[in-house]
Amino acid sequence: MGSVLRFAGQLAAYVVFMGVVGYLSASPSYTHLAEDKALIKMSFSHAGDPVAECRRLTPAEIAALPPNMRRPTDCPRERVPLLLRVDLDGQRLLEETLEPTGLWGDGPSSIYRRVPVTAGRHELGFKLRDSRRTDGFDYEAQRAVTLAPGQNFVVDFKPGLGGFLFR
Repeated sequence: MGSVLRFAGQLAAYVVFMGVVGYLSASPSYTHLAEDKALIKMSFSHAGDPVAECRRLTPAEIAALPPNMRRPTDCPRERVPLLLRVDLDGQRLLEETLEPTGLWGDGPSSIYRRVPVTAGRHELGFKLRDSRRTDGFDYEAQRAVTLAPGQNFVVDFKPGLGGFLFR
């Protein structure tokens, strides 16, 4: 009799557990994005220019270095931060300074942003500065896009392919 009660108790516990799992697999409902919205995703890593030019060491400076550290030039490792500006229909959507990664600030600057926007036709403008200049931008791209509801519009950056890539 004890084993029958134990089996019935286990069966009841399993049924309750399966019911809870079944309920949570479909409820509460989750809406990833409102029906009238589209998503602009910016995701890239890019290293800016070094903070200063390499400089040639004098023979006295080279001689003062330990033998295993002697080199003709001194080049800083640190990179400049990137300045990213995104405009949507003539309005500033995002302006961000992306600091370089790495222990000495010598790695690439990275961004991953998801920006929900109203679906429809938009004028997008992307600008990026990756040099030591103090005004203006090194890369600029304008694009007229028509975003469908629920669409993921991805913006990447590859300087070897001309700058901003739209997918």
